[in-house]
Parts: sequence; structure tokens; C-alpha cells
Amino acid sequence: MTTESTAGAHARERVGRASKASLRRVAFASCIGTTIEYYDFFIYGTAAALVFPTVFFPALGGTASIVASFATFAVAFFARPVGAMLFGYYGDRLGRKRTLVATLLLMGVSTLLIGLIPSAASIGVAAPILLVLLRFAQGFAVGGEWAGATLLAAEYAPPGKRGLFAIFPQLGPAFAFVLSCTTFLITGTVLGDTNEAFLDYGWRIPFLFSTVLVGIGLYVRLAIEETPVFRANQTHAAQSGTARSLPFVDAWRHQRTEILLSAGALATVFSFFYMGTAYLISYGTKALGFSRPFVLAVGIGAAIVFAAAIIVSGLYSDRIGRRKVIMASCALAVVWALALFPLLDTRSPIAFAIGIGGTLIVMGVAYGPTGALLPELFQTRYRYTGAGLAYNLAGVLGGAIPPLLAAPLADAFGSIAIGVLLVALAVVSFVCTQRLVETKDHAM
Repeated sequence: MTTESTAGAHARERVGRASKASLRRVAFASCIGTTIEYYDFFIYGTAAALVFPTVFFPALGGTASIVASFATFAVAFFARPVGAMLFGYYGDRLGRKRTLVATLLLMGVSTLLIGLIPSAASIGVAAPILLVLLRFAQGFAVGGEWAGATLLAAEYAPPGKRGLFAIFPQLGPAFAFVLSCTTFLITGTVLGDTNEAFLDYGWRIPFLFSTVLVGIGLYVRLAIEETPVFRANQTHAAQSGTARSLPFVDAWRHQRTEILLSAGALATVFSFFYMGTAYLISYGTKALGFSRPFVLAVGIGAAIVFAAAIIVSGLYSDRIGRRKVIMASCALAVVWALALFPLLDTRSPIAFAIGIGGTLIVMGVAYGPTGALLPELFQTRYRYTGAGLAYNLAGVLGGAIPPLLAAPLADAFGSIAIGVLLVALAVVSFVCTQRLVETKDHAM
């Protein structure tokens, strides 16, 4: 047995002795943290679809303003791998808990400041410049958040139940999408569906409200202890006096293949999620002519079925393995991507609801096992860095590119071109997942 495996075995003994109360606190902390982080992230996506083309890019008009708005949305995805490397370094050296507190604070401050940016009509080109800078900071924070939250859950999970415990941080985006749509829906309802008040100050309320959620998240995260696996690894490193290189260097040197294959495997997860939570919100209001309250209400319902898909697939992955569940999702994605836009273009409200709901279900089937898969792939000493880098590279490929290309593709070739793009990503994800090893029985 290797020295790292010995340290991990001792850590698993401590996990086995952990009280049910402490395990519940860990589950709640991992869930509420990702909920808050992704709430901040998603209100930006919703605003990018509904508000920012008018508030920050009024001179462009039409498709150009939508493309510019989603370009700022995409900026965060390019910041995420950078955040994964920096926060991964601290997460692997200083601990999961302290790093997660830092990511939460950075995200909260960035989101608050976005809600305070004056419009382009007030300060001109400085408005979109500030928007891009703060969006980069959001992406930087999320780049370090997801890996830490999933490691928190997975490293505390009892043997054979990592799929179950890893569900909790994965549910954060679903809850966050509900919160995002709900706050925009309430704000729009109170102010009326006329655009003047909503565009002037109503859209800012969800951004300012995030400070309350950040306070709750900080309280919960400060109350938990560092994971037993990390503590055991630190103790062993100190006792052995082993010299350590940078976590990123170790991860890239020893498990580069796993990083790249994981990024490809999760491309469809991101493409379907951000198409469902950002682009289709815009498509429903701009192209299909549905009212803002209707589209947001549909988003709330879709997020609920998304959460159900995460729970079922995560639990099932403990029985049959992570790879099989994710590959099934990729196969479904190929069929669904081709059917999605013809369904939406019937302009039926029911078809629109089925379209968003089906998109998030397909994505949720793959997303449920992901929280267990990535931590299981990497060694403890660089697990935060390796898992975070793989996850956020997938975000660039699947989360940044499709929403950015969707509007010009639809204009040039019709909406079916978006489906073809999603099919291509689904095929890439299927092949990459097939080449990964099964991890459900791996020791941590």
C-alpha cells in the first residue's frame, strides 16, 4: 500500500466515525455554498438574456446586442480555469474549507458591484468595461468553488455512498436557478411588466439580494471542519518531510489524460445546462415572443425536474457506476439536440416548457454522478486542482462557446444549426467518457 493510500485509509476510518449530525452539516454546507455561487452566476445569465442588451449595449441593437451580452457571459468561462489553478493551489495546500470561504467572498463582492454599475446611457463605454471585469471576477471565483464543494462532500462520504453525498453540491445549480428565476419574476411582477422600471433599477435587486445569501453561506462554511482526508494527507506530508511541487504541475504531469478526457466528457453537461438556463430564456422572449413572467415560471419548473434528475442519477451511479450513467446522458443528448429547436419553433407554450425541461433533464442525468467522478479520479495531494481544472475546461468548451455561437448560427442557418452543434459536443462527450476508467469503487 502506498503512503498516500495509508493516509487515506486512516482518513476513511475517521469518516466512518463521523456523527450523522456532522455529515448533515457537511452536506448542507456543500449544497448551500454552490447554491449561492451559482445563484450569483445565473442571475447574470438571466440578466444577459433579458436586460443587458438594452442596458449596456443599446447602440448595437438586435442580434448584435444579444451576441455582445452573451460575450460578457462567456468571459467568465475563460476565467474559470485560471481560478481553478489558483484556488486549487490553496485548496490542496491550505485546505478545502478556507479556500471555499475565499471563493464565496469574491463571488459575493463581484455580484454586488455588478448590481451597482450605471447604465451605458449614464457613463458610456465604461459601463460594459466594468461589466466585463466583474464578470471575469465571478468566473474566477466559480473556478475554485465547484471542486472544493464536491471534495468537501466526497471526502466526507462513507464508503459506497459517494454518489449519494456528491449529490448535494450538484443540487446547488438547480436551487440557484429556481432562486434566480424567482427573484426576477417577483421583481418584474411588483414593478409591472413594462420595461422602464425593470430596466432602470428592477434588474439590480436580485444582484443586491445576493449579499444576504452570502452571509448565510459564510456562517455555514465557517462552522464546519476540514475534511479528514485532507488532514490525514497533510499530517503524512509533514511527518515524512516529502518535498512537494505545485499541485498544477503534479496534476498535469501525472494525470493530464484524465484532465483532458474529463473536460471532453463534461462538455455536453455545460452546453445543455447553459443553453437551457441562459440562451433558451433569451430565445423564448426574443424569438418566440413569450412574456418574461411565463418564461421565468417555466424556468422554475424546469429546475425542479432538473434537481430530480440529479438525485436519481447520482444514487444510481453508486449501483452501476459513473461512466454508464454519463454515457447514457450523452446518447440521449444526441437525439434531444436534433429534436429541441423544431419542437420550440412550433411556438407552443407547452412545447417551450417541454423543451427547457427536457434539456435540463438530459443534462441532470450526467451532472448527478459528476460530483463523485472527478474527485475519485485524482490523488489527494492535487485533487482540488485536478478536479477543478477538468471541470472548468469543460466549461470553456461547452458553456462559453454554444451560447456565444447560438444567435449567429440561428440567423445564418436556422435554429436547427444549434442542434447540430449540440450533437457534435454530445458525440465528443460520449467518446471521452467511454475512455475514462470506472471510479465508483476507488478509495480516496
